[in-house]
Amino acid sequence: MDGPEVLLIGAGIVDVPLAPVSAAVFDAPSTSLERIALQPGGDALNEAVVLARLGRAPALVSVVGRDAAGDYLMRRLEEAGVYVEGVARDPDMDTGVNVVLVGEDGERRFITNRNGSLRRLGLKHIEPALELPALARARVACLASLFVSPALTLQDAAALFDALKARGMTLCADATRRKHGETLKEAGAALSRLDYFFPNLDEAALLTGERDPDACADALLACGVGHVALKLGGEGCLLKSARERVRIPAHPVARCVDTTGAGDTFAGAFIAALIEGRPFADCGRYANAAASLCVESVGATGGGWTRADVDARFGHLRAS
Repeated sequence: MDGPEVLLIGAGIVDVPLAPVSAAVFDAPSTSLERIALQPGGDALNEAVVLARLGRAPALVSVVGRDAAGDYLMRRLEEAGVYVEGVARDPDMDTGVNVVLVGEDGERRFITNRNGSLRRLGLKHIEPALELPALARARVACLASLFVSPALTLQDAAALFDALKARGMTLCADATRRKHGETLKEAGAALSRLDYFFPNLDEAALLTGERDPDACADALLACGVGHVALKLGGEGCLLKSARERVRIPAHPVARCVDTTGAGDTFAGAFIAALIEGRPFADCGRYANAAASLCVESVGATGGGWTRADVDARFGHLRAS
């Protein structure tokens, strides 16, 4: 392909998943676990790898350090088929490393480096990447998570979205939990620029003050979001726009091993389906199918699933 189709803007870090971990590890001098791994991670990186695995052409726009962890990430991205021209290398910054404690139920807790690249991505890293001729072909952009980096404020996000909109790009965003009590009053200006928004229910509830999925989606649509794909975990997703409402069940999984990256996989697969021109509802089904495969393995991108696996589960969801 002649350059990337989609820009994934956000974190690229190293994940170290430990599984399974219980509270008992804090009472023992030494604990033997089934799995300790070293894997690429971070919201935007995960979405980029998912898109590449699904046969699309993604580019990561991020920042990492000039260190061994950064070298590892760049190598793994190139191996995965992700364009890396938009990844800045900062010699004065540590590449972010997350230790992921995965419980026996598949739920996880993160230990992060507050001074690493995960928290330091800002417009000064993103804007130069957008001027690169190698990334000019992209027509879809996704800010992989609102609220992740304190260096990228909501005002910065709104300015970034305006710049991308001026290029005629379709805009998407994922989210993480708000950090400073932000509501739609503060976030509305940025959200109003979005064509597609992929929060989970907890993230949307904190922003909107609502708890019912439909009420959350309605509040986001009212502030200007074009399409809401509300992730509901094991209950699937709710898709809503001004003209359409679809509730899509999750695909059954053999065993939920680790939920790390499930939301990123959902977003990446949704964008892949969107690029391919699939209807809104089928984008959600495709995203649910991919997310169901993600949770069956340890790590955000550690599973060996293929596009054929996603297609098969999508077919089951479409027929149900």
